[in-house]
Amino acid sequence: PSPPSSNAMSAPPASKKQAPWKGFLSGSLGAMASGAVTHPIDLVKVRMQLYGSTLDGAQHAGSAGVAPKAPPGMMRTGYLVIKHEGVFGLYKGLSASLMRQASFIGTKFGAYDLLKSAVPKDADGGLSFWKMTLCGLGAGAIGAAVGNPADLAMVRMQADGRLPKELRRNYRHGGEALARVVREEGVLALWRGCAPTVNRAMIVTASQMAVYDKSKAVILKESGAKDGLAVQTGASFIAGVVAALTSNPIDLAKSRLMTMKPDGEGRMPYSGTMDCVVKTARSEGVGALYKGLVPTAARQVPLNMVRFISVEAMKKLLANVD
Repeated sequence: PSPPSSNAMSAPPASKKQAPWKGFLSGSLGAMASGAVTHPIDLVKVRMQLYGSTLDGAQHAGSAGVAPKAPPGMMRTGYLVIKHEGVFGLYKGLSASLMRQASFIGTKFGAYDLLKSAVPKDADGGLSFWKMTLCGLGAGAIGAAVGNPADLAMVRMQADGRLPKELRRNYRHGGEALARVVREEGVLALWRGCAPTVNRAMIVTASQMAVYDKSKAVILKESGAKDGLAVQTGASFIAGVVAALTSNPIDLAKSRLMTMKPDGEGRMPYSGTMDCVVKTARSEGVGALYKGLVPTAARQVPLNMVRFISVEAMKKLLANVD
């Protein structure tokens, strides 16, 4: 059997190789469970990241007055959403979020397992950290390409409430959002913002997967504890913190690119990821690249904990299923 470092994300040791479909299914179900739990935090994060962007006429979450001098914090943003849109406003875009979890996250979990099984093992039968990182980068890119349409629908639905009523898209659910994007903007519009989505997914997935695997292996080795809830919780907590710190600037660019609209002359405010990052830093300061960091971390940490624990549980349940 392989040591913990090479198989921390796979099912319990078994004599036969895990079927690829199990990785995709367990990843999808675990991701959907965690996404539903943390969706309100994700919505608040998106609203904070869009505050002050070029297209943001209201420049704050859901209010119709003059924007405050400083962007509202996490609690204030959440309060404004509830005040102007009701409690269920925190769950706008949930249907698209579940679509995203099933397609995007499920794919990257399954791809990560496949890539790890394909990468040559080290002399001890395990995988070194840099190899796990490469697998995470590849899995993130694959998952992002597959899940970008659902991701775009989710971000737009989450952001809609901050726009003036006459500019809102008013998508009723994720399916309608995808259909309207195709009808009104063309099929390729479903992949708008795909570059920053891929960039972010590669960074986040490498951070999440490789750090989780490595942290779990170290905890198991140093503590002598058995693989279980406590070990998985500790490893997923570390992975969530690292993922939040590394991904926030690109996540901010992704949110702004996906929600941008052309100006009166038909020109888009940003031409790409780096253009958005540079313009944001230039007009709002470098610190603006970390707008939404608190809700990003507040989402990433519990999201990772629920997601990895759910995926581990699903893999355990599917271990003996042919």
